Amino acid sequence: MLKGKHIILGITGGIAAYKSVSLLRLFVKSGAEVQVVITPAGKEFITPVTLSALSGKPVISEFFTANTGQWNSHVDIGLWADAMVIAPATASTIAKMAHGVADNMLVTTYLSAKAPVFIAPAMDLDMMAHPTTTRNLRQLRADGVRIIEPEEGELASHLVGKGRMAEPQEIHDTLLEFFNRRKSPLKGRKLLITAGPTYEKIDPVRFIGNYSSGKMGYAIADEAARRGMEVTLVSGPVAVSPEEAGVNVIKVESAREMLAACEKAFPTSDVAIMCAAVADYAPAHRSDRKIKREHDEVPVIELVKNPDIAATLGGAKHPGQRLVGFALETDNERSNAIEKLKRKNLDMIVLNSMNTPGAGFGVDTNDVTIILPDGTSTTSGCLPKKEVAAIILDSIESSYAG
Repeated sequence: MLKGKHIILGITGGIAAYKSVSLLRLFVKSGAEVQVVITPAGKEFITPVTLSALSGKPVISEFFTANTGQWNSHVDIGLWADAMVIAPATASTIAKMAHGVADNMLVTTYLSAKAPVFIAPAMDLDMMAHPTTTRNLRQLRADGVRIIEPEEGELASHLVGKGRMAEPQEIHDTLLEFFNRRKSPLKGRKLLITAGPTYEKIDPVRFIGNYSSGKMGYAIADEAARRGMEVTLVSGPVAVSPEEAGVNVIKVESAREMLAACEKAFPTSDVAIMCAAVADYAPAHRSDRKIKREHDEVPVIELVKNPDIAATLGGAKHPGQRLVGFALETDNERSNAIEKLKRKNLDMIVLNSMNTPGAGFGVDTNDVTIILPDGTSTTSGCLPKKEVAAIILDSIESSYAG
């Protein structure tokens, strides 16, 4: 429950403001103390009288009360809060937040808030997809704001697409989950995680690699940061970025570069998760110039084994550290994964199969089996990678709790 928590509920001028009434009731029912801050445009959609009756507090909209001249201190409100939630967050408010345009009480309060900030965007699909909105949301993520993604469905314009504010229950549950995870046994611990592919150069324009998108590793890194871990993410070449501002990304290209970065970070890490799809082989010789089809003979590429990063760290692991490996298999999946777990001195291995629909490279879902050294296992089922990330970290948490 949210008993005793202080929550600022920001409401802006969008049609989804009617959902904010239900959200306010859910917060209050869960035991939270809620201060509503509404923009002038927001009052065109929902009255302060309704919000005040439900919250038990006067609704704040302006910097001072016109009749009495009483000053509403955005600084005091920002210091009071345990969390700030803006729902709905319109394109205008998102833009003001991203650029620090403090021309109303809500944005000024945001700029003064010391607590975590969550926003639930709500707007028409074209506004949601516009490069400006995308850029502003990217900036807010970089600033540490947590985005509660909008849903797809029929919008106020009667068009169908992404832009519907998340349902009040989902927003409430996001806050509940956040506060529960702040008590995580992983909080304050250091995580080293690898993600993405490695590229092993043949010549200046060609390489040996694989189809890994890095999405699974980045999802785990974000989830770990949300649980209060200090995250170092060693990443091969990918097109994704972390959503959480607290994730420290170290960019590498080859397996040997990844190994060097891991060996540097591992000694001070509490947990290491080897999620990257590291190339097993690299060319023994690399051409310094582009190999030309017109002038050169068909090349014979001699391969050499790349270092096994997980096994190397497994050999250096000290008591108290947790080392988690990944195994992507096409046959004899479980037996191959268990063999890797033992050979590499792992504390846990996450198995997924190229034969399972919705799992593997380049997709937004995964279906994994988490295997422990005693042979016990947990299967996730096919879920979004963000949810799979939570299941993996739950298993690591259990190892500390036990």
